[in-house]
This record gives sequence, structure tokens and C-alpha cells, in this order.
Amino acid sequence: MLLVNDEFVPTLEGIKNQLPKVKRLVVMSDRPVPQTGGLAFAGEYEDLLLGASPDYDFPDFDENTLATTFYTTGTTGSPKGVYFSHRQLVLHSLAEMAFFGTAAKQGRFCRDDVYMPITPMFHAHAWGFPWTATLSGVKQVYPGRYDPALLLKLIKTEGVTFTHGVPTILQMLLGAATAANTDLAGLKMVIGGSELPKGLARQALALGVDVFAGYGMSESAPLLCVAQVKSADLIGDPEKAVDIRTKAGIPVPLVDIRLVDTDLNEVPHDGQTPGEVVVRAPWLTQGYVDNA
Repeated sequence: MLLVNDEFVPTLEGIKNQLPKVKRLVVMSDRPVPQTGGLAFAGEYEDLLLGASPDYDFPDFDENTLATTFYTTGTTGSPKGVYFSHRQLVLHSLAEMAFFGTAAKQGRFCRDDVYMPITPMFHAHAWGFPWTATLSGVKQVYPGRYDPALLLKLIKTEGVTFTHGVPTILQMLLGAATAANTDLAGLKMVIGGSELPKGLARQALALGVDVFAGYGMSESAPLLCVAQVKSADLIGDPEKAVDIRTKAGIPVPLVDIRLVDTDLNEVPHDGQTPGEVVVRAPWLTQGYVDNA
């Protein structure tokens, strides 16, 4: 079964003959009437949900059964396909919920929040937060296309308090807020994908955004560490907090990280000595999809 947003229907029409295993199509759309082109769809996603029973007796299966596959973007290496089991994703979700839920003041994610991703779900499961939000019973807002004005509107009208994205998205969001002469007080935002510049972090903080960095890889589902600030470090020199917020952070539960040289010898954590990261976590990918 293939679920397709209707803006991609023309693309699907061009490759449909190359998808012999797809037996049923379901269209998704934000328009009153979905654009289906010349394809035969079983129905529209929301309409099918409304007409379905809320009860479903899920069959039992082995927890190591394959759950997801996606392709890495090649940010730090060659693009490759990776896959994860149900067990890995459950462990990742529980660890993410535990780490963010135990934060005292800064960077906390709990059931009182309103969650809106600004990271696509095809990008390392939107960093796992849709599952963590579901486990936590959090209201979720999905914006569709990432238009800065729309994102700003949803943050204000829906009361969004927690999101995540790459530095470019943050820069666009800050630009829209500045142009609209509005602040973003109460919004918490994790930045990943690339390094969070200190200047951008200062701009975000000035507009009321509780911004902080995280680090992970597509191969690690992706969360590994997060740069949360301890309560004591929020007092005093604000530049110290900026320095902490823009680092890779500390490992989340069940993750073991070492910084080593090419001979796997430990190197100092001084921010100056080059090294490579060695990671152990129970949700590291079991393997790669054959790109051939």
C-alpha cells in the first residue's frame, strides 16, 4: 500500500509501472477535493479513517521484525539505505521520552507541551519525536509544507511549545517572526542536521526561543546526545549558556559515546583535538539496504 500526498500524484503517474508490488493507493490532501490525476485510489486518508472502526486487534509478531526503511542524506558520508526493527524504535522512543522528560527547566518535553515537527518524517523518523509525543499523550500539529509564515501562524494559533529542525529552518522562522514584529516566547526548539552557530542561537534566544542542539545519525535512529543546560548554568553569564547550547551535548540514556583517533585511542574532550565518534546504543541500525 502506498500513501501519497496529492502534490506528488504527477510524479507517481510517471513511475507507477515500476511499482509492481504496490496493490493499493491512498491519497492524502489538505485541499477540499484531492487531486488524483489519472490514478485509481482506494480513498482519501482522512475519509478512510472516519469510516473505519477505532478498534483493531493487532496480530503479535517478533519485536525484531523490520519496521522502517529510509535513505540517509549523505550529510557525513555516502547516501545509504538503513532499516530499524520495532524493538529498536521502541527503545529509542523510551530513551528520548526519559531524557527530555527529566530536564528540570531548560529543554523539557512533557505532556503539557504542544508538538509540531519542522523536520520531515522521512529525515530519520523526524528524530523520533512523533512517537515520543504519542507515548507522552501530547497534542501534535503537522504543518505540511514548511512555509515560514504558516509555521509562525500555527505556533501562535495552536500554542506550539516544542519543535525541532535544521539551522536553515530556524533562520527562516526567526526572519518571519522579526518581519511580523512578534516574539516566540515559550517555544522550545532542538537544532540538528548541522552545527548550531552561536550567532543564530543568540538571535533565537533574543526572540524568546529556548534553542539547543542535538546530535545523532540516520544510522542511530537518530538520537545520541542533546545539549541541555543545567539549571545552575542558566544563572549568571548568558554567554556560558550559549556555549553549552551549541555543543553536541551529553549522551541520552542507553547511549555510550567515545571520542577516539584513527587508532581508536581516546582523545581529549577539549574541542580542539580532532577525533572520530564511536557509539554504542541498542537502536543502532542492524544493517543497510542494498543501494544497487
